[in-house]
Amino acid sequence: MAKQDVVVPDIGADSAEVIEWMVQVGDQVAVDDSLLVLESDKASMEVPSTVAGTVTALLVKLGDSVSQGTAIVSVEADADDAADSGSTEKVSELAPTPAAAEPKVETAAPTAAATVSAEVEARVPDIGTEDAVDVIEVNVAVGDVVAEGDTLIVLESDKASMEIPAEVAGTVSSLSVKVGDSLKQGDLIALVQGVSTAPVVKPQSPDVGRANVPADLVSAPATNTAAPSAPNPQVARAAQPAASGGDSASIYAGPAVRKLAREFSIPLAEVAGSGPRGRILKEDLHAFVQKRLEQPATSTVAAGAGIPAVPAIDFSAFGPIREEPLSKIGKVTALNMQRSWLNVPHVTQFDDADITDLEAFRKSLKDEAAAKGTKLTPLPFLLKACAMALKDNPKFNSSLSADGESLIYKDYVHIGFAVDTPAGLLVPVIRDVDKKGLLELAAEVIELAGAARDKKLKPAQMQGACFTVSSLGALGGRGFTPIVNAPEVGILGVAKAQVQPVWDGSGFVPRTMLPVSLSYDHRVINGADGGRFMNQVVAILSDIRRLTL
Repeated sequence: MAKQDVVVPDIGADSAEVIEWMVQVGDQVAVDDSLLVLESDKASMEVPSTVAGTVTALLVKLGDSVSQGTAIVSVEADADDAADSGSTEKVSELAPTPAAAEPKVETAAPTAAATVSAEVEARVPDIGTEDAVDVIEVNVAVGDVVAEGDTLIVLESDKASMEIPAEVAGTVSSLSVKVGDSLKQGDLIALVQGVSTAPVVKPQSPDVGRANVPADLVSAPATNTAAPSAPNPQVARAAQPAASGGDSASIYAGPAVRKLAREFSIPLAEVAGSGPRGRILKEDLHAFVQKRLEQPATSTVAAGAGIPAVPAIDFSAFGPIREEPLSKIGKVTALNMQRSWLNVPHVTQFDDADITDLEAFRKSLKDEAAAKGTKLTPLPFLLKACAMALKDNPKFNSSLSADGESLIYKDYVHIGFAVDTPAGLLVPVIRDVDKKGLLELAAEVIELAGAARDKKLKPAQMQGACFTVSSLGALGGRGFTPIVNAPEVGILGVAKAQVQPVWDGSGFVPRTMLPVSLSYDHRVINGADGGRFMNQVVAILSDIRRLTL
């Protein structure tokens, strides 16, 4: 047997992102078995294996960008085409007698037992955040044999999903987590009875130890009793959707598909999978949604949705059209905005801040800022004004608890600012704004905005905000109603500054006026609270000497 690298074929695009693995090290694959899922700006696609054998190495990781010719996996080619025996049911059917299967069982068990050593704790490693993240998929069960690097569970934060691999090879002796649990760094996942070498029993059945295949999809191992007349459970799984009351962890779907289903509230148990072994693909979710949209709107209301669906319209009947899929960021943004608008009772207050003196001061610091390698825009002044107002108005620096029974006050001041990028709206977060100077904030704004536009923001850099500033800057407009980014309770919208005549008591004088609009969650903030907060922000912007108080 010889090792061969499988490379990315012609995908019809310059590059694509790896969004899902469908195999792990140690898996048996046949020719045309799907290895991973790629997603470009226009489509997602599965890359099939061009050789049959055992996967020995994964050469790329989730989130990598690959192009035609990039090596993705190493496969130890199987000379006698062992991929044809990918189902242990087929092996039992081809065996001349039931007794022929006995030597496999008897010889494999002692070999596995001989390699057992100490029991090792598998714990959550550093996942880039101190917050608890949800378990969205458990890829192993007690008794499973895992190799080093095999996925144990999949975790998902607000911004990313991540697979947690096994650090040692062995047998899972106990499992401490389930789907829906929240875990932090150091939490116990499982106990693994470690082995000194890779288990010998694994090659006997290609499906044993396949980390990303749920238990209900793995064929039963060969035994002394053949049952050729029993229906193939994989075929039955693909032919009809799972029972609606079934455990979602037993449904065969990858992290990307599960995340998309959660974002659009699609019950996976009602979706029929069309992929290999009944795997649910993104196309299956699209077909499910399309089918639901074709149903009359009245049936949606009767089912308890509460809000009638917008009817589907054939726009091509009115003229030429062009349809382009939303980016992943665009989908998440739309979902978050709709959720906030439906759950948060919004109130918006409007005012104008006289920033004539602020602008004169800012321009006077132009050379000093350039000497320190940065550029001082109005945004750092807005951030500092909001930070001071948040300290003096603690309700704005709070969040309503999930059960609605209490307020959670924060002793830190982290502020997010909206950045328009080619991929959609992103909100990086600057931490401890109240403790930083204007030039320090200016440098951090430029750094984070650049990272957002270059798609290099880390999930941790978009988490933990207490408040958000959304500035349209020079784009124009006299004001707008920003949507609160729940669980925050407030957001400041900033429109375009204009020179206007202002009465000073004896005559009209030209002043630079900045329109600002404050939206807040009326469950937490009342009109008086909003008025005090807005008055303080406007006062600081109108007289920046207040920043020294």
